Amino acid sequence: MDRDASHRSLHRTRIKFCGITRQQDLDDAIRLGVDALGFVCVPGSKRYLSPADAGQLRARMSPMVTSVLLLSDAPREAVLKALEQVKPDLIQFHGSESPDFCDSFDCGYIKAVSVHQESDVRTAVERYPGAKALLLDAPLQNGLGGTGTSFDWTLIPRDLPTPIILAGGLNPENVGRAVRMAPLFAVDVSSGIESAPGVKDLRQMQGFVRAVQLADDKRSR
Repeated sequence: MDRDASHRSLHRTRIKFCGITRQQDLDDAIRLGVDALGFVCVPGSKRYLSPADAGQLRARMSPMVTSVLLLSDAPREAVLKALEQVKPDLIQFHGSESPDFCDSFDCGYIKAVSVHQESDVRTAVERYPGAKALLLDAPLQNGLGGTGTSFDWTLIPRDLPTPIILAGGLNPENVGRAVRMAPLFAVDVSSGIESAPGVKDLRQMQGFVRAVQLADDKRSR
């Protein structure tokens, strides 16, 4: 097997379930082998958790699963308080936070980017060199994700140095196509696996994970 084929066969697309609000959903996600779980501590979100409640769920997570605290344009003191209460592995900044602001906390971060055109992605890579990954989402309607809308995945460049997480409108029916056509490190889903905002549906969760795994298998052949 040549080197390129070997690298393709080793690739596994990571999975993040966002908007976790219930212990049952957290437990189901972990049993399914999901890589990361997101807690939305943004007032006004349909999946809002107080940092204290998010911290309680975070404390019950298994090791080797990444916890992600989602914030949007929160003041510095609010970020520090949330970090203390939740103790996440990563912060996901979902607003207009500056690179200096994102870099100023003792925690790795993901920067969400609303994608209108390809240049939005390239500009974000240049602006946020300290980001562990960029989360590419559809243009936001209310400053928050979880709207169930997507964007044109062909706008994602294939030569980026920063890991890319795809969000926005993903579900068990379309995530396989996204994995096969876009250069992704991970996929992020919220509304696409729910029966109601903040209430995950086990069958949808199972279907999403299976679809990603199947797409990875097909891509490695």
